[in-house]
Order: sequence, then structure tokens, then C-alpha cells
Amino acid sequence: MLRALPRRLATRPGAVARRSPRLQRRTRPVGIAPGRGRLVAAGSAVRHSPRCASAQQPGSLLSARRGSWCGCSPRRHEGHRGLFRPEDRMLLAPVSPEAQVRLRDEDARHLGDVPKAELADKLRALTDRLDQLQGALHAEAKRAVLVVLQGRDAAGKDGTIRRVFGPLDPQGLTVTGFKVPSPLELSHDFLWRIHRAVPAQGEIGIFNRSHYEDVLVVRVDRLVPEVVWRPRYEQINHFERLLTESGVTILKFFLHISPAEQRKRLLARLDDPAKYWKFDEDDLRKREQWDVYTEAYEEMLSRTSTAEAPWYVVPGDRKPVRNVAVAEVVVNALERLDPRYPPAPAGAETLRAGLNAP
Repeated sequence: MLRALPRRLATRPGAVARRSPRLQRRTRPVGIAPGRGRLVAAGSAVRHSPRCASAQQPGSLLSARRGSWCGCSPRRHEGHRGLFRPEDRMLLAPVSPEAQVRLRDEDARHLGDVPKAELADKLRALTDRLDQLQGALHAEAKRAVLVVLQGRDAAGKDGTIRRVFGPLDPQGLTVTGFKVPSPLELSHDFLWRIHRAVPAQGEIGIFNRSHYEDVLVVRVDRLVPEVVWRPRYEQINHFERLLTESGVTILKFFLHISPAEQRKRLLARLDDPAKYWKFDEDDLRKREQWDVYTEAYEEMLSRTSTAEAPWYVVPGDRKPVRNVAVAEVVVNALERLDPRYPPAPAGAETLRAGLNAP
């Protein structure tokens, strides 16, 4: 059985099924503004000078690299919407609330030439800073941070949790993986099990998959009628607004990988005995529905990226790039929150004197 399965990974996903007329109409503009050849996936419009000088600042991971992240020719920089901000750090730009997201395979391979050692140094510095900020957030116990990780099978959700959040104090960290709903969960509304797992004040909570499964797999597999799942976009937006108004900062990451990279990772799960447990034959069925899932992801990103709870499209083909990109956004968000350790207790000097007395 296992030896036969990789054959299904040999072709581009979706090739076995004819694309729907709707998908055929969308083939040309996916990831490209018509007639311009520019990314429209994420972020605010920025104006680049020729050769992308704005992305070539000293000390930047993007500095002076041929074919820099924007992918534009020198003549095509006006109004470009890129995955990253044109700043000195590798900081992802959020998906604009009005954006019509189009995902391209090549978007998953951004920053493919950044040296691995450089990325490792950057991640080490970011996780050290994240550890400091988490300590203050936990001690202050006034606000919470929710990190949502979504992506295709083998996109790297588990690896992101290990590499980015592994060094943190587990006392202030919660990780929740959302699998197929239980009978009890199905007897409630689709957000019931999600709300129960929202991090408390002082915690960083991580969702490995999330409530977005209810507009993804539920949609593609037709588990409920469209009249049921389509209103969920707005219901999710209202739910997330409630959380943010209650002091929860929400950061949502779509880990974007290419078909070739997914194939490589799925094969690795068949080659490594330590990864057999990760392999599910259902992953191959979903892979054959690549284009249908792409359409579902694009609408999810377009309709649920808000000012309060933005989405970030993370280039996921290179794991070190993915880890640095996610860590950078989380650190930046915590620095904006500026958590502080509580002040010394009242009468601290008297208490200290009492402890020092013979």
C-alpha cells in the first residue's frame, strides 16, 4: 500500500479532474493583476524605486538580492502589492481588508536565496526577544495573543509551533489542534469549541487549524449546504471582533506552499519511519482537489482579513524563511502591545528590611 501511494504524488494535483468553468475563467489572473504581472495577494500598495531600492536597506534580509521579493521588473513598481513590507526587517504585510487574494505557486518560494545561516541567526534573535515579551505579557496578565495557523496538509503548522514557540515558557502558552469535530462539538454551533480554547489574559494561544476549517473542508467536501457555510465569513468576523474588543490580539497566518513542495514533504512522510504517523491517505485526496481548495483559501483570505484580525500569507516552501516571517510578525505585534512587568508591591522596602533582619 505505502509503496503504491507515491504514484499519486507524481502528477500535478488537480490534473485528474477537469477544472470547473469557474476555475477555468480564473486561471489567467490567479496571483496577477491583469496586464500588469504584479502580486495582488497581500499588503498595502507601495511605491518602489527601480531595482527595488526600498528593499535594499543596510542590514535587511532583503538587501541587494537579485530578483528581490517583489519580483517586478524595474519598469513595474508603481502600486505593487507585495508579501513583505519595504522595511529594514523581513516583516510580512497583512492582507488588506479590500484585497482580492490570488495565490500563486511562485509566491510560496519568496526569499529562496537568503543564506540559511543568516536566517538561523535572525530566528535566534527573534525567539530571544519573543521570550522576553512573553514573560512580561504573562506577568502583566491584562491581554492575550491568539496565533492562528492555517495551511494545506504538510504546510508546516507543527514545525512552526516547534521552531518559533518552542523556546517559550509553557506556563504562558497554550496550543490547541482542531481535528474532526466530536459528536458533542457538532451538537453546538461551529464556534463553540473555538471560544472554549481562546487564550486567557496573559497567555499566547496557538491554534493548529481553527474555525476556518468550517469554510474550507466543510465547503469543499459539501458537508453542509452553501446557505449554511457562506454566512460563516461574517459570523467569524463578528466573533473575532468580539475577541479583539475583549483584549485578544489576533494574528492569522496562512502557510503557503507549492504543489512541488507538498509532494516532497508527503513523500518524506513515507520514507521516514518517524513520520509514518503523520501520513494520512486522505491527504492525497485533498491534493487532487488542489484548485478547488485554492479557490476556498482565496475567498477565506479575501473575506476575513480585517483591520482587527488580519491575515498574513507566509511563503512556506523554505522552512527557515517561514519561521522567521512568522516570528517577526509576532514580535512586532507584542512590541506594539508593550507589556510591562507589574510594579513593586506596596511597602517593598519594609518587606525587604524584614527579610534581611537577623
